[in-house]
Amino acid sequence: MIELQQISKSFGSLTAVDSISFKVEQGEIFSFLGPNGAGKTTTIKMIVGLMSPDSGSLLINGTNIVNDPRTAKKMIGYVPDAPFLYEKLTGKEFLNVIGNLYEMTLKDIAKGITSYCEQLDMDEWLSDRIEGYSQGMKQRLAFAAAFIHEPKVLILDEPTVGLDPKTGRKIKDMLKKKSRNGVTVFLSTHNLNIAEELSHRIAIINRGKILGIGSVESFQASTKYEGNLEDFFLDIIEREEENV
Repeated sequence: MIELQQISKSFGSLTAVDSISFKVEQGEIFSFLGPNGAGKTTTIKMIVGLMSPDSGSLLINGTNIVNDPRTAKKMIGYVPDAPFLYEKLTGKEFLNVIGNLYEMTLKDIAKGITSYCEQLDMDEWLSDRIEGYSQGMKQRLAFAAAFIHEPKVLILDEPTVGLDPKTGRKIKDMLKKKSRNGVTVFLSTHNLNIAEELSHRIAIINRGKILGIGSVESFQASTKYEGNLEDFFLDIIEREEENV
């Protein structure tokens, strides 16, 4: 579960996130949508504890990440839009480092590496140095690093960038399975087809404010709008900007 209560963040005179509140339930896949500069990345950085809000509270499964970051971060798996990897390590060495950071046993680390290596087709190159990986290989390794400690909350920022269609499909299937097993999935993406396919609910943000939260069906019902998510998203953003 993720709960934001009146969260705000400013940089000088710029209000990047303006008193937003929402709750993502256990087992829910929740997409966070908005144009560039809308406040998505700032929100994500606050959720994962890389940045502190100016005001409001942010809870991960009931734990305030500002007051108790160590406990909260143990429950999170995070895939940023541009993962930072230690490129002089092999993929296997990197996953061992991540497992140790999460205080996993050696047995559980080995089990996790074997499992996700198989699921993400990494057998042939996991023992090679990361500096020789393609973007898609690095993205798969980033997913394995986020999954290895079996977190209760997944935060994903543009997760399918650089992935081939086959791997993209595997990732989507894995996220659906994790959701069914009670993992909370928070997804930020510009790929509205993925958001429409996976999400139980979506939130649309622009200029730091939430414009709406609900399922695609609920948006259609409340607005009498019959287009797909892409059509609706573009329409609501355009209407909001016309009112500024």
